Amino acid sequence: MIKIVKCTCLIICCFLFQLQTKAQTSEDSLTHVLIKKHIAYNIAKPYSQGFRIQLYFGSQRDKAYELRTEFMKLYPQTAAYVLYQQPNFKLRVGDFRTRLDALKNLNELQAYYPSAFIVKDDIKLKVDE
Repeated sequence: MIKIVKCTCLIICCFLFQLQTKAQTSEDSLTHVLIKKHIAYNIAKPYSQGFRIQLYFGSQRDKAYELRTEFMKLYPQTAAYVLYQQPNFKLRVGDFRTRLDALKNLNELQAYYPSAFIVKDDIKLKVDE
């Protein structure tokens, strides 16, 4: 009788272990599917919420592009974007994930551009991050 109970307990334990292993395997495969979807989404939409520094705001298109050229000579490693929101042009620079990163660069830029300030914007994600 004791032998039968032990065998039954052993069979039940093996069955439960097998169910648990299958559950973990399906959770792992679901995790991989979700990770792949996340990667595909980030490739399709390479933008994220972040910060940029606005250097110019005005209605003169030529001045915006002139300031952009001047900025690119001083800081060739930093991206510069000219935006048009009727009826004004905006020159925004940098792709900063945090306000702190933008603030560090703002302090440096204010020597050349005293009216510069930080704005929230959609930034381009870097591939290596």
